[in-house]
Amino acid sequence: MKTIALLGLVGAAVLGTVPTATLVFAQDAKGDFANKLDPNAKEIDEPVLKAAAAVKDEDGKYLDKDGHPTFRITNDGKKVDWYTYGGYRRYHAECHVCHGPDGMGSTYAPALKDSLKRLSYEEFYGILAGGKQDVNNTSNQVMPAFGDNKNVMCYANDLYVYLRARAAGAWGRARPAEKEDKPEAYKKAETECLGG
Repeated sequence: MKTIALLGLVGAAVLGTVPTATLVFAQDAKGDFANKLDPNAKEIDEPVLKAAAAVKDEDGKYLDKDGHPTFRITNDGKKVDWYTYGGYRRYHAECHVCHGPDGMGSTYAPALKDSLKRLSYEEFYGILAGGKQDVNNTSNQVMPAFGDNKNVMCYANDLYVYLRARAAGAWGRARPAEKEDKPEAYKKAETECLGG
């Protein structure tokens, strides 16, 4: 694939449409330029990452210093906790249609990976359950209420944890390949919430 792309660019360069000095591949680029070329590059936000540090484990549910759900990523950044994994799956089943893949936003809904940099757990949960309307002269943004939707609300913590990992830059734009086992407490809570 790299060879085909290079041949196409060389052909364009020969025709005089692309200066050869601009031929850069994402895997060869350095620093911030590489992050702009590589959609899977992590964008670490140190203050958000520090605030999200897991200090407590309750049967596979990790909590920050304030007792809010958070993520845990191990194995050199390759393995996620079950909630982050579940959040990735639930987000892409329920939320990405409006908010874009991987929380990146769209033309009519904000990037949740950025919103979670400033929203508290309580604010996130309130908006998810009750919705939000932001109507003014320049925009008309309406987030529907999901309080009665068990496919969303039974997984609110998962969504929060996944988006928090995205906001901190601890997880990039990729499906988690490795995950912790599904905790027994999670299985029980999921069954009770879904009415099973």
